[in-house]
Amino acid sequence: MSAFKTITISIIVGTLIGAGAMSLLQPLSTDTTVNSTEAKKPLYWVAPMDSNYRRDGPGKSPMGMDLVPVYEEPVAENKHGPGTVEIAPHVVNNLGVRTANVELGVLHTQISTVGYVQYDEDNLIHIHPRVDGWIETLYVKTIGDPVKKGQPLYTLYSPELVNAQEELLLTLKSGEQSLINASKERLKALHITPEFITELVRTRNVKQNVTFYSPQAGVIDDLKIREGFYVQPGTTLFSIGKLDKVWVEAEIFERDTALVKAGQQVSMKMDYLPGKTWNGTVDYIYPTLNSMTRTLRVRLTFDNPHLELKPNMFAQVAIHADNNDEVITVPRESVIRTGQQDRVVLALGDGEFKSVAVDIGRVDKNRIEILKGLNEDDIIVTSAHFLIDSESSKSSDFMRMSNEKLPESVWVEGTINEVMTNNNMVNITHGPMEAWGMPGMIMNFEVTNQVDISTLKAGQKLHFEAIKLDSGMYAVNGVHIMSEPEGEDKNDNMSDSMKNMDHSMHQAEAEDKPVPAEIKGKINKVMSDARMLSISHGPIEAWNMPGMTMFFDVPEDIDMGQFKVGQSIHYQAIQTENGYLITMVHQPADKPQH
Repeated sequence: MSAFKTITISIIVGTLIGAGAMSLLQPLSTDTTVNSTEAKKPLYWVAPMDSNYRRDGPGKSPMGMDLVPVYEEPVAENKHGPGTVEIAPHVVNNLGVRTANVELGVLHTQISTVGYVQYDEDNLIHIHPRVDGWIETLYVKTIGDPVKKGQPLYTLYSPELVNAQEELLLTLKSGEQSLINASKERLKALHITPEFITELVRTRNVKQNVTFYSPQAGVIDDLKIREGFYVQPGTTLFSIGKLDKVWVEAEIFERDTALVKAGQQVSMKMDYLPGKTWNGTVDYIYPTLNSMTRTLRVRLTFDNPHLELKPNMFAQVAIHADNNDEVITVPRESVIRTGQQDRVVLALGDGEFKSVAVDIGRVDKNRIEILKGLNEDDIIVTSAHFLIDSESSKSSDFMRMSNEKLPESVWVEGTINEVMTNNNMVNITHGPMEAWGMPGMIMNFEVTNQVDISTLKAGQKLHFEAIKLDSGMYAVNGVHIMSEPEGEDKNDNMSDSMKNMDHSMHQAEAEDKPVPAEIKGKINKVMSDARMLSISHGPIEAWNMPGMTMFFDVPEDIDMGQFKVGQSIHYQAIQTENGYLITMVHQPADKPQH
């Protein structure tokens, strides 16, 4: 059989299957038989393979199939309410419909992330000399050398140590016990061991070179000296860290921060030892989030008796954030998630099904917590539920795809921030426009001929009618002034800089030039070589852009040296073909905030 014939037969079979499924998945009606002789006018036409594709008349679907008419059929009153569909038993079997019980139990929440092995800083010590001197002998040569407690580390020649020994010998000759004790305490303060002091008292022999010993067992890290080095009390010679217990620094997303608690169990795997798992605990949760990555650092602790875990190793971490409270859960595959609404399909028995909206909570590897919408004894569909949901949603008691037209206008309260007479626009902070699904925000409105713009002032509180223009902009079409601003008209006292900026923006738009925007923000990163700045800024009304963090190019005539991370900055920028360009810095960046 040719490929053309195969494709043709596949399309015909698909059309028949789609039309058959649509005819068999119908809402419950008082009379399932329709008198073929009665002429009924279709309500609308739908695609046979997608009931969401609707048209007012006949035509072709996106797949090239003829649209199918849908007629009005009265929905029977039944105990399950609107949206219930009935499917013949053999169709249920052909569609492969599977069901599962809603379960009440403990949800296992696992937060998967990555981390890096580090020294346990509670047992990490730094070695410093307490006197000036020269390293005569160095017993540890490289980073990573293991050391034992009491093992010699280095020998130091120091005139100050020689003087302290001679001072003790002089006090011994004087016989004054208080002076003798003071001399011994001074030597102890300089990290001279009691054994060395005892030997000095016995032999009365001053040693030019003094050996210092390790205060704990571990490995050498951050070695910064060699034999012959001159050192001072401020010099860090090296560090000694223990590896029998290690820290792992991990990061979790902001949405998971409420689930993590100190003391929770953690499991960890490493690439270099596949199949082996280390178990640890959450030791500490850092108090602040990373402003750039929006993640929270978490410190984990693991026992390391065989020294297999080494600093800077990469690890896969799983935090077991279990909650002992029993909750209602369903399989993950049973939930239809659309972004604006989550739904499941209930199996009501006797071939009846209904799609219902649910509120979901935590999600683990296999199951999802249901906060609202289901009961413990419900049965839900886990396969073929998308087709059932599509048919149920056409007459269900929740809105899936609203066919109602949005109102042409809404009334809302707001406060005028600025009146731009030259552009016939006003900037208003308004409340939510629920009929349009818009939250409260600050935005620009054009002013129609129905409103005298000369009566509007900055600071006025008003109840206004908003409409949407064909251009996509919003306009004020009617106003009820509720209160006047306190003091003088802020619009008349607008600063010259604001007027000039408004005029320059109007002129730039008329000449089809980039619209400049006045922006205030905070510098997050300075990339001098690339001549770029990462800045977190507030809303940019001139570009109709919300507040966010973004990159700006810096031209050659602006000094990059004036910018520091953490500084606040007031600048002007324009949009270019390649991104965003800073054209002027009005206010030099202030000192970074610590």
